Amino acid sequence: MTGLRERKKAQTRTALADAALRLFLERGYDAVSVKEIAEAAEVSVPTLFAHFPDGKESLVFDLDADREQGLVAAVRDRAPGKTVLEGLRDAFLATPRPAESDEMHGFMQLVESTPALASYFRRMWQRHEGALAQAIATDLGRDAGDIEVIALAHFVFGALEVARRSTDPAADLTRIFELLETGWGALVTK
Repeated sequence: MTGLRERKKAQTRTALADAALRLFLERGYDAVSVKEIAEAAEVSVPTLFAHFPDGKESLVFDLDADREQGLVAAVRDRAPGKTVLEGLRDAFLATPRPAESDEMHGFMQLVESTPALASYFRRMWQRHEGALAQAIATDLGRDAGDIEVIALAHFVFGALEVARRSTDPAADLTRIFELLETGWGALVTK
């Protein structure tokens, strides 16, 4: 159980991230200062930087570390008898999909239309891909530099991106994971 201090820190962090996103969506990323975000969350600028030392971009991706830990846990904590891909697929499908919401569409438009956020997003994506590759390598007893492990992590992230843009993300993600699991041969010979 978390203590009062930890809960208050988490509440402040959430208030800052929520205020930042709201202001960014309303006015655009470049039109909002960190001072305005701090004021909207009713904290000081030093408090903002205490929670988000990596700067303004990190306010948009406040769940960065949680998502990375979730990827690693999907591999490490999957059910006995499940393959790595089955564990990842099950974890992704069990997670609520905010990507299908209007707010998430607005969020992704903000990210894609703001060079600083798009760059941060690419670096974060690469970090997550590396963490996933490391988790897969550890699980399979392989070297983290193994090309098959690196490629698999890359394909998993590609699957997420493709499914995010589809009209039926859950069904498409399931189909892509089936292709990753069974191979592309059946698709090419049809």
